[in-house]
Amino acid sequence: MKKTILFLVVIFAGTLIANAQGGFQRRTVEERVASAHQKIDSAFKLDNTKLTQVDSIFASYYRSTDKLRDEMMSGGQPDFQAMREKMQPLAEDRDKQLQGVLTETDYKTWKDTIEPSMRQGRGGGRGGN
Repeated sequence: MKKTILFLVVIFAGTLIANAQGGFQRRTVEERVASAHQKIDSAFKLDNTKLTQVDSIFASYYRSTDKLRDEMMSGGQPDFQAMREKMQPLAEDRDKQLQGVLTETDYKTWKDTIEPSMRQGRGGGRGGN
């Protein structure tokens, strides 16, 4: 009986720790769009029309990256360098669309400050850009 209780306590503690660290689940497209929306809105105070366009750009981008990631992960051990290379054009397309919505100054702020901060949860912002 004591072993069973101890086992349940360990499982419960492990679950709490995993959830506190974000668990093992990827955030949904909607959660990621909301995060991008909040960061861009707080930085630029765009009107509702532009914010809607930005949300649409990010939703499309996140759906595309999820689809690509799922395809590449379905084959077993993925080649992360190949995945990065295939995702690069998606990021470039997203950025080109953002340039059509944001001013030149706002876009520079996006690239220099906001975009790197959005990668922070994925290993401290390291990576190839």
